[in-house]
Amino acid sequence: MKAFGKILGLVLLGLLLVIVALGFALTHFFDPNDYKEEIRQIARDKAHIELTLNGDIGWSLFPWLGLELHEASVATLANPTAPFADLQMLGLSVRVLPLLRREVQMSDVRVEGLNLRLSRDKDGHGNWEDIGKVPTAVASSDQPASTQASTQAPVTSEKPAQPLRLDIDSLTVNNARVEYTDERTGQQFSAESIQLSTGPIHDSTDIQVKLTAFLSSSQPALRVRSELNGELRFERALQRYSFEDMKLTGELTGEPLHGKTVAFGAQGQLLLDKAANVAEWTGIKLSANQLRALGELKVNSLDTTPQISGGLSIAPFDLAKFVDSIGQKLPAMAEGSLGKVELASRLAGTPTSVVLDNLNLKLDDSTFTGRIAVEDFAKQSLRVQLKGDTFNADRYLPPTSAEANSAAVARQAEVSSTEADAMAGAGSTPLPNAPTKGAWSSDKLIPTERLGKLDIDADLTFGQLTLDKLPIHNAALQASGQGGLLTLKNLSGELYNGTFNTKGTLDVRQPVPVLNMQTQISRVPAEKLLESQGKNPPVKGLITLNSNLSASGNSQKALIDSLNGNANFVINDGVLLNANLEQQLCRGIAILNRKTLSGEPRGKDTPFQELKGSLTLHNGVASNPDLKVRVPGMSINGNGDVDLRVLGMDYRVGIIVEGDTRDMPDPACQVGSSFQGIQVPLRCRGPLELGAKACRLDKDGLSQVAIKAAGSKLSEKLEEKLDKVNPQLKDALKGLFKR
Repeated sequence: MKAFGKILGLVLLGLLLVIVALGFALTHFFDPNDYKEEIRQIARDKAHIELTLNGDIGWSLFPWLGLELHEASVATLANPTAPFADLQMLGLSVRVLPLLRREVQMSDVRVEGLNLRLSRDKDGHGNWEDIGKVPTAVASSDQPASTQASTQAPVTSEKPAQPLRLDIDSLTVNNARVEYTDERTGQQFSAESIQLSTGPIHDSTDIQVKLTAFLSSSQPALRVRSELNGELRFERALQRYSFEDMKLTGELTGEPLHGKTVAFGAQGQLLLDKAANVAEWTGIKLSANQLRALGELKVNSLDTTPQISGGLSIAPFDLAKFVDSIGQKLPAMAEGSLGKVELASRLAGTPTSVVLDNLNLKLDDSTFTGRIAVEDFAKQSLRVQLKGDTFNADRYLPPTSAEANSAAVARQAEVSSTEADAMAGAGSTPLPNAPTKGAWSSDKLIPTERLGKLDIDADLTFGQLTLDKLPIHNAALQASGQGGLLTLKNLSGELYNGTFNTKGTLDVRQPVPVLNMQTQISRVPAEKLLESQGKNPPVKGLITLNSNLSASGNSQKALIDSLNGNANFVINDGVLLNANLEQQLCRGIAILNRKTLSGEPRGKDTPFQELKGSLTLHNGVASNPDLKVRVPGMSINGNGDVDLRVLGMDYRVGIIVEGDTRDMPDPACQVGSSFQGIQVPLRCRGPLELGAKACRLDKDGLSQVAIKAAGSKLSEKLEEKLDKVNPQLKDALKGLFKR
């Protein structure tokens, strides 16, 4: 046995020496460069590619099957003159004996100067789709022979091939480039200066990976510097792949950023389990300039419709500065707005939708909880259900335009001057001029194009909402919009211890937007409403209002000019400010009595119990035919117009008074029996802000009162005379007088 073993060992040694000698002879006496054309033909026949070898081929046979190619390019047989890939050098070595066991054991693999060009033509066909395919003309000419061969070939059952075991010491790619062009869209994408290096590559082991590249696109022009590090692990038998300690960093510049740079980063653990159709990204850390976020994501049902779930948390950051740092601009709003934004939420979604549930959003001094969902990305279907503690909407609205501010300043100056004249005259000056200047902006108000695409359903509640400078408690907002029709289902709340409710529609489906609005206000202080709009209130009191209005246009001026509808109002427990109607009336009574008032004016305001009326609006002018005011000691009736286009008024007011009812009345202001039932007329005309300060004695109306009073006295004297005359003549004369 020892001799047999010795002989067998010598034989094996001899065979090994022969193989080594043969390998030495092949590698030293056989030059593959002499067979480039044959190699190209084999590539055409077997791999169906056009291989061009412009450089030398270096090789070794045993124990490593080594290959080194220089200046090589590859094209498809369909377009052999347009290579889709070329490289400067490819070097690799494979152990020979493990190949017999279907194991690939390779030394370092090096790729230098790889250039890969991918393109899609105008018909949508990609050049990579022809790789390994025989051109149609060649395939059809070979079809009969191949068919015959296939019919003659015996049918044999083959065992499933065992998967290859991969074993590579390292992979290095230097200065590679990948380019993609789409002729249909004109888009171009590229990855340049690609540098890839790995540690040993083995199944079920951690593989250290480092990849750097410069990425760019043409539309829009963007450029990205990126670096990726981590440990890659693949378990092919389990169809499980992971990327541990993944870290992606880089910088983004380009046309959309307007000269700014975004420094970004992403970290976490990635897992793909194809057997379970699950993908995960845990331990997420995201950053983009000032923004920092944490989270986790899981995707199920990869083989059908992927379902996304997870969570996201964004640390407090200055959104306004962040938007500026990425070269964008927010709509104009108050300084300091969006200075502190923070978010935490659960995530759910599909490829076409996303939901932020259990949302906790902090926006400056406000906190919101609830749900935000985009049900369809293509339709931008937005669904919002939020509950907020306090929210000042005014700080996020565009400020008043310079034109409107200038007009407001000029108008206020005009009103102040008119008011000063009115006050100085104490009721004896001429009526103020009727307003002629516009009070509303002509700036575009409604973003019709954007609203026309809106698909939204919102349900918002607030503990306190500031809107148009009005502090609204327990506010509720329900609104929807689809296809260009926006519906305000409900806007309600408590306002200065009163309540209000508004609903309406805005239709932007036609060239000129159309607005319809119904409003109910109950016992809200009128002066507070006016003060919040920067107006000087002419009246105080609790207003109750019901209105149904419509308008069309796309600016404040256009909407006011086209305002139509009706309204009715009541103001209770009120005061006409800076307007002593009693003094005005006493002056009128004194004139009629042909006496002079002896006392000084006793006050500057006129209290009233109730002020009510109805309005009919036509093209911005509100007609009020039934104004009634209940004031202690007098009653007031009026009719006139309020021109909302210029915020002016023109009223005729009739007042029935008892006169001076004090214990020590002013003799000039006592109402005699001759004045019973007679109205003292006033004319109120001028800027609406003046209120009762724009009222003067109506001299034309006063003369009619005097004639009536004189007629009454004359009737009394005639009555005395006629008592002594025939009764029939008496009746005839009285009838003539009344005519």
